Amino acid sequence: MAKAGSSKTRERGETAWPRAAAGLRDAGLAALVAFVLAIPLLSERTVQEAGGLVLVNRWWLAFAAAGAVFAGRLALNLLWRGGSGIRERLGAKLAKATAPLGDTTRFLAPGLLAIAFALPLFPFSDRYIMDLAVLVMTYVMLGWGLNVVVGLAGLLDLGYVAFYAVGAYAYAIIAIQFDLPFWVCLPMAGALAALWGVVLGFPVLRLRGDYLAIVTLAFGEIVRIILLNWTELTNGPNGISGIPRPTLFGLKFSAVGDHTFAGFFGLDYSPLQRIIFLYYVILALALVTCAVTIRLRRLPIGRAWEALREDEIACRSLGINTTNTKLTAFAIGAMFGGFAGSFFATRQGFISPESFTFIESAIILAIVVLGGLGSQIGVAIAAVVLIGGFELFRELELYRMLIFGLAMVLIMVWRPRGLIATRAPSIVLEERKPIEADLVGERER
Repeated sequence: MAKAGSSKTRERGETAWPRAAAGLRDAGLAALVAFVLAIPLLSERTVQEAGGLVLVNRWWLAFAAAGAVFAGRLALNLLWRGGSGIRERLGAKLAKATAPLGDTTRFLAPGLLAIAFALPLFPFSDRYIMDLAVLVMTYVMLGWGLNVVVGLAGLLDLGYVAFYAVGAYAYAIIAIQFDLPFWVCLPMAGALAALWGVVLGFPVLRLRGDYLAIVTLAFGEIVRIILLNWTELTNGPNGISGIPRPTLFGLKFSAVGDHTFAGFFGLDYSPLQRIIFLYYVILALALVTCAVTIRLRRLPIGRAWEALREDEIACRSLGINTTNTKLTAFAIGAMFGGFAGSFFATRQGFISPESFTFIESAIILAIVVLGGLGSQIGVAIAAVVLIGGFELFRELELYRMLIFGLAMVLIMVWRPRGLIATRAPSIVLEERKPIEADLVGERER
């Protein structure tokens, strides 16, 4: 027994040293590459002074970046990939910590909804809080719209911001040219965005995976370039200003003029009144998006989306028309994006192509993936965490994107199916039981 134990220890020691040496070489190479890349980015910085621009030496940042990469890569090689079991233990701990989210969604959703309705009544709800709440609810609605395409139908869309832009510009142009109110222009903008969703859907009917993502990314850039160059319609890079604000049954939220909200109810005018009204508008639009999505998921078209997501070949073999299934997913997701774009335009009062860049699509997709594909409550939680988290790190302007990216990588490594990994079956025979994440295989394309 003693000889067997000593032989196992000797074998473990003999295999540990080559693994450590290989890990050191890999970490050293990664640190070297990081140092070379950091030289033009971090080693020097231009500072405006009285005599002009002056170069400030910051080589310590380049060395610090290389050292951080070396330490992180070495830890990754020795601990994560070295067979020590730390990956499994950390993954199990994170799964255990986030498991209550999936178990309590039936109670969590009504609580969050009650907080959302009562938010303007809280004593700490000042102008900053309400503006942030409006922004978060806008991304919640965008996340729920993209969740139809990515989470339910399994179609990776990197150009969702295009439908956001189409809705915003459609509302702005129709409202200004024809002097129509917000509630009349809103369905028109959503219908135009849905039409563009069908236009995008036709060329990508035979594409899947990476190829589909590349085409949708190109579509988003094409729409942005059209907005920049079609100056007769979109005013080009100068954007469109003077976009009409929404009214409450004809009552305007302004300090002067006839038919004002404050004058009708005998209140003192406050700019916060318009912000609260906009908050309830986007909250209502988001709830409509959620309700329609949940209803559609239980219908045959929703089950067809989920079948398409799991296996397109099997979906065809069952007689499902994949063409119509893909087109309806793109159209409905684009329609909700158009609604959100209309609200964005009326809230800002000014739009330009700079508001609809690829980073917006990336953030919306990150919200859907982080929250959990197909999970409505997960998308809402992820939007609050990501958009609200940006505000927490506003003081760290130079590093908040780095922190954001690092957090995304860690979550996706330890919780690849998102914060809410369980799935509720769309149709059941007797009892509705949640489907745990470990029972759902990771499908590869």
